[in-house]
Amino acid sequence: MDKELLAMLVCPLCNGKLKYDRDAQELRCHYDGLAYPIQEGIPVMLPEEARTMDADEKLPSSSGRSPGHSGGA
Repeated sequence: MDKELLAMLVCPLCNGKLKYDRDAQELRCHYDGLAYPIQEGIPVMLPEEARTMDADEKLPSSSGRSPGHSGGA
């Protein structure tokens, strides 16, 4: 995944930062608990195509909000 592209992409639902999972080929929003697939090197940033992450995949939130969260779309 291109680092410049990754730096520009945000979650389409909350505008939060995404974490790249190289092994799973996903971009993960830990606030919303969604994992967006990367197909043939192209991120699929459609919420309806995202996978809901398991509870053990989500990061605990100490403040209740992610730094990039804007309150929704």
